Amino acid sequence: MKTGLIHRGKALKLAMALVGITLLAAAVSQVARAQDRDQGQDDPPSRVARLGHMEGSISFQPSGESEWVEAVRNRPMTTGDKLWSDHDSRAELQLGSSTIDLAPSTGFSFLNLDDHTVQIQLSTGTINVRVFDLDRDDVYEIDTPNQAFTVTEPGRYRIEASENGDYTVVTIREGKGESTGNGQSYTLHAGQRTTFSGTTSLNADVEQIGDPDPFDRWSYDRERHYQDSPSARYCSRQVVGFEDLDDNGDWRPAPEYGAVWYPRVEAGWAPYHQGHWAWIDPWGWTWVEDEHWGYAPFHYGRWLFIGGRWGWIPGPREVRPVYAPALVAFVGGVGVGVGGNVAWFPLGPREVYVPSYRVSPGYVNRVNVSNTTVNVTQVTNVYNTTIINQNMTINNVTYVNRNVRGAVTAVPQHAFATAQPVARTAVVMNQRQIAAASINVRAAVPPQREAVMGARVNTVNRIAAPPQAVASRAVIAKAAPPPPQASFAARQQVLQQHPGMPVARQEMERLRPANAPAAPIVRQAPPVRAAMPAPAANRPATAPVTPAANPPAANDRPGMNPAMARPQPGNPPAANNRPEPNRPEPTRPEPNRPSEPPARNDRPVSVQPNNQPSPQPVPNYRPGSIQPTPNQPAPNQPAPNYRPAPTQPSPNRPVEPPVRSDRPVAQPNNRPEPNQPAPYRRPEPNRTVPNQPAPNQPAPNQPAPNYRAEPARPQPSQPAPSQPRPNPPQSNRPPAPAPRPQTPPPAEHPQTHTAPPPQQQPAKPPKKDDKTKPQ
Repeated sequence: MKTGLIHRGKALKLAMALVGITLLAAAVSQVARAQDRDQGQDDPPSRVARLGHMEGSISFQPSGESEWVEAVRNRPMTTGDKLWSDHDSRAELQLGSSTIDLAPSTGFSFLNLDDHTVQIQLSTGTINVRVFDLDRDDVYEIDTPNQAFTVTEPGRYRIEASENGDYTVVTIREGKGESTGNGQSYTLHAGQRTTFSGTTSLNADVEQIGDPDPFDRWSYDRERHYQDSPSARYCSRQVVGFEDLDDNGDWRPAPEYGAVWYPRVEAGWAPYHQGHWAWIDPWGWTWVEDEHWGYAPFHYGRWLFIGGRWGWIPGPREVRPVYAPALVAFVGGVGVGVGGNVAWFPLGPREVYVPSYRVSPGYVNRVNVSNTTVNVTQVTNVYNTTIINQNMTINNVTYVNRNVRGAVTAVPQHAFATAQPVARTAVVMNQRQIAAASINVRAAVPPQREAVMGARVNTVNRIAAPPQAVASRAVIAKAAPPPPQASFAARQQVLQQHPGMPVARQEMERLRPANAPAAPIVRQAPPVRAAMPAPAANRPATAPVTPAANPPAANDRPGMNPAMARPQPGNPPAANNRPEPNRPEPTRPEPNRPSEPPARNDRPVSVQPNNQPSPQPVPNYRPGSIQPTPNQPAPNQPAPNYRPAPTQPSPNRPVEPPVRSDRPVAQPNNRPEPNQPAPYRRPEPNRTVPNQPAPNQPAPNQPAPNYRAEPARPQPSQPAPSQPRPNPPQSNRPPAPAPRPQTPPPAEHPQTHTAPPPQQQPAKPPKKDDKTKPQ
């Protein structure tokens, strides 16, 4: 007994010690995170977008500028940059975790692009978005003139913004998302093509997606090139542009470095020689390679001269890579270079890259560890020497590529500062000059306007640009974008005072003109609010976009789930805790049919007891819409797992399909379908009220004691009471009463009581309606 108490005491002390250690570790971790946040306020994003593929005429406008120039392949793009694809032109942007394809006549911009946010402005045109990875805290938003679409799952998305900005079409082949605008929100699922029309109110019209068009097939071909790339076996898929290495080089193992990629180039070729230097904030001097495959090997990894050839060594495959503007070291003193020239060479394996822009120690570790195998202690030592002590010169470091013949490239300072092609302006340096010069982490050369506009600066005002109405068009944004960047003219004086250093974030805010907008041309989407149902007569008329007539049958289109054929409003329920019903237009008399009083359309669709599925398959299915147009099927599809009441066939009118009972209809905010019987009171079975919905339909905004059905009145178009009633196809009209067969129901079905019409026949014992038997 005493031994047991001793053991328990020791265990208790050990547990208390472990708890103390855990709390201490948590406190230290919190302090470290706080310090990293404080020190990392000026850290640039670890990813950018690459303009990787172009066809036709693609125009580019740098952030903060108002002029358009011809776009250049491999140009890194970030917040504020804009693109315009002219007629018969296409382009592709790559972000590592996603790709964005631009169709002809498309206006595109990045409202925000950082480690956790991709916010796109689509002023007009069409884009195909393929999202491969999406973390829990990531925001992926596409803003158009009348709505903001948020991607919530990886998948394939197509967004179309109309030319005049009054409607948006969202097509989801895979994935899920949410569309928000004017206080309304709709949850969209795979298999839907939804047209959002209106600018003062957001109306949704849904149809089944069609077959891919030529632009879709072009996007699929680009995606297959990415998915089937053999280079993914050697480097991370987050390395932007890795798929272009497949057809332009070979992977071979090296004893000390693992897999090495050797480009197929001509003799005498050297890295960072075929391209130009551009000025891109917030990184500063950025290398833009001319080779069409020249993105990944110049912003990730390291270069090494092996066996008489240059080879590229990627970073660890399991580590998410961090983008760097150029992984080089500069030769010569600050602002002097060598003989008035600016010279550089590529960094080799295990050599520390020191950014020339303001960063935190954590960023220096990430950008090096993700791009090469390097000792963290060595990174810290170099960081302390060059940044903490503000000494941009690196001493006591042996660079393996410094003495390789042809590795060092040099150009005059003016050619460097004006984005001139390096191969055309390069100067020869002898080895004695190179060996005597010091090594610097920064090219202390202030940029000129040509470096901001890029190598095609001579095309200013001579390239196709978007119409002024498109360029100045505002979009709906759900997430607030950052303020626009100050123009180069506004910050040029500061850049001259600190050569080679980008303008700090706080200084950039001060340089923005006083009359400049606090954000890009966006309208913040109002918060989603509850909407009370309004009578159809008082509802303002709308003009939703009508889908194409006579679509193919549901089984002729891929990826469509009938149960998901309608976007679900994401706004909170009204005061009676029921979602607002979908209100069709007022019912009109149909040809060859006597006129009937319009049914009440402000209530949910009626359901049939016994939870029976629809007995008949319906051909030529067309999904309903939130805002239907005349001569279209009514949008109120029955709730899942219920069988709608059979009605008379409607001539010249399509019929609704059966609802899949094995899959529930998606509801906004995970709310249940309002037509479930359990929480609501039911009226007496099989008795209807004139001008009321079908039996068993809950009436919104009515107290429970008054919720009773009344006898139905016979309609002129119904068969005589003595005639047996055939099994009609399914419809959304309430059924007319008719005598029920007197055959006994099967034992496995519960009884359904039928009330006789008033003053036509005496009351009879309740009989089961054999029409509820599934066929």
